[in-house]
Amino acid sequence: MTLALLREFRAQAASRYHVNVKPEWEASPSSTLMPKVRKLAALLLVGTACAMATQIPAGTQIQIRLTIAVNTSTAKAEQPLEAVVIAPVVVGDRLAVAAGAKVTGHLKEVKAATQPDDQALLDLAFDQIDDAGGTKAKIAAKIAGVDNARESVETNGQIKGIIASQTGSARLDQGIKKVAEKYQGFAGLLGTIKDAVLKAPDANIDYEPGVEMTIELTKPLDWTGKANWPDVKPIEPATELSRLVNAEPFRTTAESPARPSDVTNLMFLGNTQEIEEAFRKAGWTPAAQLNSKSKLETFRAMAEDRGYQEAPVSTLLLDGRPPDLVLEKQNDTFNARHHLRVWKRPGEFHGKQIWVCAATHDIGIDFSEKDRTFIHKIDSRIDAERAKVVNDLLFTGLVTRVSLVDRQIPQNLSNATGDTLETDGEMAVLSF
Repeated sequence: MTLALLREFRAQAASRYHVNVKPEWEASPSSTLMPKVRKLAALLLVGTACAMATQIPAGTQIQIRLTIAVNTSTAKAEQPLEAVVIAPVVVGDRLAVAAGAKVTGHLKEVKAATQPDDQALLDLAFDQIDDAGGTKAKIAAKIAGVDNARESVETNGQIKGIIASQTGSARLDQGIKKVAEKYQGFAGLLGTIKDAVLKAPDANIDYEPGVEMTIELTKPLDWTGKANWPDVKPIEPATELSRLVNAEPFRTTAESPARPSDVTNLMFLGNTQEIEEAFRKAGWTPAAQLNSKSKLETFRAMAEDRGYQEAPVSTLLLDGRPPDLVLEKQNDTFNARHHLRVWKRPGEFHGKQIWVCAATHDIGIDFSEKDRTFIHKIDSRIDAERAKVVNDLLFTGLVTRVSLVDRQIPQNLSNATGDTLETDGEMAVLSF
């Protein structure tokens, strides 16, 4: 894989994490990702390793995935932590740390939420990194962001939880108490109905294995580990691939009301089983069908301020067809999630089935005056979500080839709910 392509596919932390994260290109020289640095340079030797000493500057952000669970209701200070690096760290023009390196640490401070007005606290310290070759080094790092989290991250790296008394479910309880002041019997009925539908919110911080975070080095890291480039090659023949990509529709349409919406930004070459297995291994889950049952569960997740891993998505059409696959990755809130829609396309590319995908990152909930309903707001920088998906799939080891293909598409686009779409127009193509 070329350096330019590798840089392009390193997901930008500021676009992935919705709390207190600087863009990577502002964080440090080691993670400079200029938006236009994306053309293929000379192909580097696959499998070569860099064993020379590298100093990774303070401020460098490293993306990790927890491999153990952490819950403030049961965790104790000094409890060990483990995580894995999920995106390569590049210093200048060299790969310094490859995805797959292990990061370990401990819990510095833990505070549980036991009362409705309590705010849970989690302070994580990651203090060692080691690679598959046995190289180890001490690190000094703090949490810079938690992916798709309801919690907030302070500038000192502490994670602050929600307050149960401020959730939608708690506000309903408060409203029912006011009704009880005048209509005690009716309030009791409302309370019974509410309790049958909604649970009391749990304000403790509960991160399962698979939760993704960004850590930021607070001191320079001297690193001598060997870092191999990902063993993937470009898709050939490039000219034929370019013709295929540019012949595909680039714009989806909302089903109701019918409006132009998301831009397709990925293509997959492979069969259904290969694609589903890659996303499953990367931690993505299928979305539920949009129906009365899933709508009720969505309401509950919003009121209880929690996640809903199979939450439905609105229907978008490509050439008049709904998607064949809908996948998402959440954490502990319905408000934020990575999600994508995938359509099977006619024909084949050198014996492989063709799939086109539109991927975006939901970063919040808003009320649409135009449509008189609640809608997700997306991160406008959809190229970062393209990079997120590519990084996730590369990390599984199931991708054999990857290319980035130019497209000539209109600029200054927006989706069906009015969010702007900022993109270079290129499509990432992955072969399984």
